[in-house]
Amino acid sequence: MGNSLFKLSSLNLNGIRSATSKGLEAWLEATRPDCICVQEVKAQAADVAGRFESLAGLRGHFHFAEKKGYSGVGIYSRHEPSEVRIGYGSPEFDAEGRYVELRFDTPQRKLSLISCYFPSGSSGEERQQAKFRFLDEIYPHLQQLKREREFILCGDVNIAHKEIDLKNWKGNLKNSGFLPEERAWMTRLLSEGGMVDVYRQLQPDATEAAYTWWSNRGQAYAKNVGWRLDYHLATPALAERARREAIYKGEKFSDHAPITIDYDGML
Repeated sequence: MGNSLFKLSSLNLNGIRSATSKGLEAWLEATRPDCICVQEVKAQAADVAGRFESLAGLRGHFHFAEKKGYSGVGIYSRHEPSEVRIGYGSPEFDAEGRYVELRFDTPQRKLSLISCYFPSGSSGEERQQAKFRFLDEIYPHLQQLKREREFILCGDVNIAHKEIDLKNWKGNLKNSGFLPEERAWMTRLLSEGGMVDVYRQLQPDATEAAYTWWSNRGQAYAKNVGWRLDYHLATPALAERARREAIYKGEKFSDHAPITIDYDGML
């Protein structure tokens, strides 16, 4: 492994055409991440062709949803992967374009970077039940993967884990994204599941500075009434390589902010 820092970003785009129209490419040129995991691409292969295959010198790899203008994830990478995995083997959720994994394997190591978009349950009970099904499926998948290789999952998890992860926690105890069952799932992943919430490892006490999403209603962004929904979830050996974190709140590319973490000597 090299000794240089590996800059890994994650951003829910809320539409790739929208985010790029708001200056995303210029930001990527300026910050020069090695890799950016994106969620809610909201595009199909035909929309990406000839326009979004590459951004700022990074080559994109995608998992599109079957439904137009919905979901979709991607990873833009400066480094060529040894393998690209689309979906995680779920008939229900692979159709929704929620998981893409780049593998960077050498004789010395097995490493994966994953962009994942967890379902939102905020539109109603039917989608909340779908979210619970997704959590039930993705947990054993990640556990099996962890037995085989080191990885970092970046993405919009649509769960604020603890009270310090959102502004108005008391008012959201019965709302999707902060339900006891969702928070318990995250606790389980980080305890018996052995995964590491990398931002919290670096910033255990950050409150307002940690938010990555703001409702478009009211003056949520102006008043910083936010939620921390975007994560780097890493296997312990990779989490130990994390050196610094940044949540960018200059221009607003979407209703989420990009979260970037620098890892020491990863590739």
